[in-house]
Amino acid sequence: MGVSGSGKSTVGELLAERLAVPYAEADSFHPPENIRKMSAGTPLDDEDRRPWLDAIAAWLSEHAERGGVVSCSALRRRYRERLRASGAPMFFLHLDGPEELIAERLEGRKGHFMPRSLLRSQFATLEPLEPDERGAAVAVGGNPQEVTDRALAALAP
Repeated sequence: MGVSGSGKSTVGELLAERLAVPYAEADSFHPPENIRKMSAGTPLDDEDRRPWLDAIAAWLSEHAERGGVVSCSALRRRYRERLRASGAPMFFLHLDGPEELIAERLEGRKGHFMPRSLLRSQFATLEPLEPDERGAAVAVGGNPQEVTDRALAALAP
């Protein structure tokens, strides 16, 4: 979980590979209307997110036995609760870093529908994991392998 540009897709793919489980990119679950809205620089509202989160929850439920990795923003606790409602065991890894670093990464990203202009709204929306939520924050500094190593270490306990 984390804001756009935090490395969710890159680290998610590496993590799934190292854990030998399936991987899903949450962006692929968005209905076309959501993509159009974000491409136009308009943040999604909770009504927009509902079918998207439900589709991700269904994927999680289908993969509950073997496990899997989904890269999903899950910025608010209520979004994470909607995912948890799938019944699948879950551990959230919050890819966390300073806005300046993530903005710099977004500037270099090509071919993604999420414009840099929405980053501020994502940070404003972000509700970090609370102590009663199963998960851990992982610093995004360094290269993707280093972040993946930290993510694996957070999963170990």
